[in-house]
Amino acid sequence: MADTTRRSALLPTALVLFGLGLAAIIAIFALYAAGHTNLPVWLNAAALLCPAGLIFGVIASIVRARRDRGSPAS
Repeated sequence: MADTTRRSALLPTALVLFGLGLAAIIAIFALYAAGHTNLPVWLNAAALLCPAGLIFGVIASIVRARRDRGSPAS
């Protein structure tokens, strides 16, 4: 029963990555709407955290489902 309460750190990490990437995308749109066209490279690179977080979230969900399915019901 102790195994069912143990959580993976991958899903919270995925949520943080997705949130940071989404914030970067919102900042890019806001800066572009304000008239800035030459945005810093680090901001554009930070936008790639959004799909990375999505990928990690999918992986975390698959791993958790397999772990839950493989555990014996007691």
